[in-house]
Amino acid sequence: MDRLPASVRGNLDAATIKALELSFDAAAKTRGPLPDAGHWLTRAVTMGTGVMGGAGGLPSAMAELPVTTTVILRTIQSIAVEYGFDPAHDDTRADCLQVFAAAGPLAEDDGTDLSFLTLRMTVTGATMQTLLTTIAPRLAVVLGQKLAAQAVPVLGAVTGAAINYTFTSYYQEVAHVTFGLRKLAEDTGQNRAELIEQFSRSVSAAAGKPL
Repeated sequence: MDRLPASVRGNLDAATIKALELSFDAAAKTRGPLPDAGHWLTRAVTMGTGVMGGAGGLPSAMAELPVTTTVILRTIQSIAVEYGFDPAHDDTRADCLQVFAAAGPLAEDDGTDLSFLTLRMTVTGATMQTLLTTIAPRLAVVLGQKLAAQAVPVLGAVTGAAINYTFTSYYQEVAHVTFGLRKLAEDTGQNRAELIEQFSRSVSAAAGKPL
């Protein structure tokens, strides 16, 4: 993060909120004209945007950010559909955005990657704008790491492809967890919060760490 100019670091939250707003609407509008792509094709597409974004260093990486965010949001929406949820529904829209509240693929494995699971419960009934402003600071840190890694022109193109592949794969997995637990709660009649608690404990136990 120290590689980023102070002006960029200071505006990351606002830029992240704007990217999420534009990306979610853009992703939703493409659902009619364009069929859902497979997970591997989506990863290939974001690798391509990562190459273009990193080729010119920080300026092109900043321009690439909303494009890649849109593609990732689109694949999150398609995963929601796989589990039988309508991306146009307010609850599903909120869950799609919540996926971005995960710690990110570059974070240390300290358990923070599971904190996103409880976020939705704390903002139940909140407006979409409130949810955006809650998620943005978390995502801004993740995107700042991505931008810093792509800041070197030319070399950033290779890094951008690798990072975008990692980011896309990570958020696809997070989406499966999010909507898988929601589907399980609806199918079994169990409380979703309790299922999340059980899941978190199971993951923590498997990792040999306290919750």
